[in-house]
Amino acid sequence: MRTFLKLLAVIPFALTAFFVTPASDAEASVVVKIHRGSQVMHVYVSGQLRHTWRVSTGRRGYTTPSGAYRPQRLERMWHSRKYNWSPMPYSIFYSGGYAIHGTYETKRLGRRASHGCVRLAPGNARRLYTLVRRYGRSGTRIYIR
Repeated sequence: MRTFLKLLAVIPFALTAFFVTPASDAEASVVVKIHRGSQVMHVYVSGQLRHTWRVSTGRRGYTTPSGAYRPQRLERMWHSRKYNWSPMPYSIFYSGGYAIHGTYETKRLGRRASHGCVRLAPGNARRLYTLVRRYGRSGTRIYIR
């Protein structure tokens, strides 16, 4: 019983460590950390903070899933089939139809406004897309909390 209670006491710290210093960061050259609460993205390159950008994640009724991801595919320009062919420049798809991509609705950045994707200013999306292409999908980690 004591062992079980000790294990329960350690779990919150282990989960915190996952988001603060993930073990796979050592393998990744580009680490993207998205904080849904503050609507901010931090981009690390080779362990150094390179960029801090405002983002928009899922608004009420829509969610941006939390977790740890690797990019699945990159699209220089994509159009959402589900949402009226909305343009999604510099898309980095990380889970099914969820992507980090540019938006032309920059006035909404810093607030929840999307259907679940992570939106960035187009120039910032281009910079991130370029980094992911340079270091590769296998050299990139995306963490959303």
